[in-house]
Amino acid sequence: MTARSIGAAAAVVSAAIHLWLWFDGVREQGVVGALFLVNVVAGVAIAVMLLRSASWLPLLLLGGFGAATLGAFVIASTVGLFGIHTEWAGFAVWVATVSEFACVVCAALAATKEGHIGHAGVHHGHRAGTAG
Repeated sequence: MTARSIGAAAAVVSAAIHLWLWFDGVREQGVVGALFLVNVVAGVAIAVMLLRSASWLPLLLLGGFGAATLGAFVIASTVGLFGIHTEWAGFAVWVATVSEFACVVCAALAATKEGHIGHAGVHHGHRAGTAG
């Protein structure tokens, strides 16, 4: 499996957990409920883009998706988010946390392996901006 396909699977897992939690009562939590649905749609859309395109953009979206979703949970579990305060407990929390961390790692690994980052403008022995 490639980092792209593992990242796509991780995004779908995060989306599935958020959909499950939405049906389990988060839908009644105002803004947070709406954001859970955004997470579901975004996770699935990013997974499809990762598998259908070799572009760097889905990798950027995957990393941002994982970081933003995980960051939102950290905020919600510490100071609260839109009036909702949660805690680090339960199966869904840990599965989502692992999948979102995997999104960030897979995005970075795939972007590096595919040459989208990490080369500082030097490719195949030629300096950037020179013909050759």
